Amino acid sequence: MAQSQNSSVDFTIKATSFAGMGTYGDLMVGNAALEFYNEKNPEDFIQIPWGEIDHIAAEVIGNKITRFAVLLKQGGHFAFSTRDNKATLRAVREYVGEDNLVRSASFADVIKAGVRGLGRRLTGRG
Repeated sequence: MAQSQNSSVDFTIKATSFAGMGTYGDLMVGNAALEFYNEKNPEDFIQIPWGEIDHIAAEVIGNKITRFAVLLKQGGHFAFSTRDNKATLRAVREYVGEDNLVRSASFADVIKAGVRGLGRRLTGRG
């Protein structure tokens, strides 16, 4: 069985991890780390210490947060969705700070940036 990095847990919720195939389990917000444990295989887990997190990007469609990605300082990332993403991000905010919670770019924003970049390359300004 995996050993938790947290000595106390502030928030626990059912979640899906999108690392590879979708995996169902529990996401825990504790005093030392953000942890995900697979419900069928407790040895399949993700532990992310708070000091390793660069920022968290939330995907917002309409007024609903559909999922969020935890981006690490070393360049990796983990994507999750919980039963209540808003409540989860409120609990996480206590440890990563409000400035490190950002809204991810929408599909339209990504397309606009690509068109602008293409235009700059074609005109020789980029």
